[in-house]
Amino acid sequence: MTLGLMAQTGRAAELELAAPSSILMEKTTGEVLYEDNADEKLRPASVTKVMTLLLVMEALEDGRIGWDDMVTTSAAAAEKGGSQIYLEENEQLPLTEMLKSVVVSSANDCACALAEHIAGSEAAFVQRMNERAQELGMANTHFVNCTGLDDGPDANEHLTTARDIAIMSRELLKHEKIKEYTTIWMDTVRNGEFGLSNTNKLVRFYDGTTGLKTGYTSGAGYCLSASAERGGMELIAVVMHCKTSPDRFESAKALLNYGFANYALVDPMENLTIEPVPVVLGRQALVQVQAQGAGTILIDKALAGSVTCAVELDESVTAPVLKGQQLGTLRVEAGGRLLREIALAAAQEVPVLGFPDIWRMMLERVCMAG
Repeated sequence: MTLGLMAQTGRAAELELAAPSSILMEKTTGEVLYEDNADEKLRPASVTKVMTLLLVMEALEDGRIGWDDMVTTSAAAAEKGGSQIYLEENEQLPLTEMLKSVVVSSANDCACALAEHIAGSEAAFVQRMNERAQELGMANTHFVNCTGLDDGPDANEHLTTARDIAIMSRELLKHEKIKEYTTIWMDTVRNGEFGLSNTNKLVRFYDGTTGLKTGYTSGAGYCLSASAERGGMELIAVVMHCKTSPDRFESAKALLNYGFANYALVDPMENLTIEPVPVVLGRQALVQVQAQGAGTILIDKALAGSVTCAVELDESVTAPVLKGQQLGTLRVEAGGRLLREIALAAAQEVPVLGFPDIWRMMLERVCMAG
């Protein structure tokens, strides 16, 4: 068990989780606030669909498929077991209804239909799932299908970790539109004829929930990737291999509560004005300054009110000035501790004055003096 940045060791006693494997990650920074056995390879069940959904959202974003598409059900998709909306072969549904069914009710038949719609076959789609996992640095993940069903002969090869699930969940949450689906509690498809109820009970019972995906098989146990946002900070809690459904939800809530109670995000650039730097012998008298890679900083919540920023800038700079040339630093501190040192750099290029420019300036001064 590892507690995250600046955490007091005494807090560990507050987190008595039923989940055998868990992790808590802050979405914006990707920093891990808590982990326990987060790298054990386990079956993820339908939490697999986080990757399926990620590839769907990416395909929509780059235009390979469209929001107005109709998706046709193949025989293979119609034959999927487990959670489903009972698609029939050759049945067509709007892509949005297929997507909703996967997110809300974990429909395996819809997941397969969407995979085929994007890649032509589930096998080709799964290949892309594994490629994307490697691109994201999910070193301990291997998928054999797009659903998480473990009823096939290669079920023992379909494995991932709590850490890797958090990584792909973070990537999915970058697509804000997915939250229009992951926050649905109840809805319908097929013109209101088939009801959907969200398998993620936190959507209704935990304030700020933004998603994300449940999973269960007898081999995987009860799994969950849960996300929630409060006070401008979004957290991802992953729990795996729980014995009961209440165990997974209570473990996820405990992780989220811990994160919201003890951490906060601060923006060092908020309400901070950095004056431009005078340029000697430049075609412009001043050069604007920008912070390089400032971003938000995750800190102990108790220190959020004591954050200070100290700007150190050159009094002047001699032309030529290159864009990105460092002109100073911004030191962000809290409670006597340096949180981050940020480079302050020229926002634009400033060329040096040439002889014609200097001659013109001299003439202007003579004329003004006369």
